[in-house]
Amino acid sequence: MTTQYDSGRRGSTSFFTFVFALILGAAALVFFLRQATTGLSGRIATMISGRTTAFDTSVPVVVEKIQRLSRLETVVYSVDTVVEGAHASPILPDILAGDRILLVVHGQSIAGIDLSKLKPEDVRIDANNPRSIHVNLPASEVFITSLDNVHTRVYSRTTGLLVPVDQNLESDTRAKAQQQLQAGALSDGILDAARKNARATITTLLYGLGFQQVEVT
Repeated sequence: MTTQYDSGRRGSTSFFTFVFALILGAAALVFFLRQATTGLSGRIATMISGRTTAFDTSVPVVVEKIQRLSRLETVVYSVDTVVEGAHASPILPDILAGDRILLVVHGQSIAGIDLSKLKPEDVRIDANNPRSIHVNLPASEVFITSLDNVHTRVYSRTTGLLVPVDQNLESDTRAKAQQQLQAGALSDGILDAARKNARATITTLLYGLGFQQVEVT
């Protein structure tokens, strides 16, 4: 009797263990199928479930998704420099009639592409291959050039003995520094860098939308 009781108990335990393992495996499979959407795991999930993934690759949808990025800032150009502002007399020397200021300037220019300007005609999807797309981006531009007032300061100021201090000289010199900063950023190729970075960002976005052949210019 003892032997028969132990055998039945072991059989009952094995059965419940099997059922529990079956339920646990089914739950793991469901979780995998729900989470596996891309890459190798996505392809395996597709083979198991037989599901297909639908992509909405119409031009209006693509344009809308790109436009959501709005003003895409892709480059920040920073500079530290010294800028001079001066007023001089055509007759008297500076020690008598001059007014001179030196500013230690810290500022930055931010450039990118305003994607709200993207038009439907700028997006072309191959009629024979809906997974192939070409996007022509709007022109890159400098969004803003500004001075960091916390780190921009007067280095020196000298005023002639015969003239009063010009209260506008510092603000005029700051405006001049801002113009020089933007000119320097443009000459260093900030617009080209902004376009290059924007192309990389939009290319990644389009691959994420399901396109397989992407060209962004």
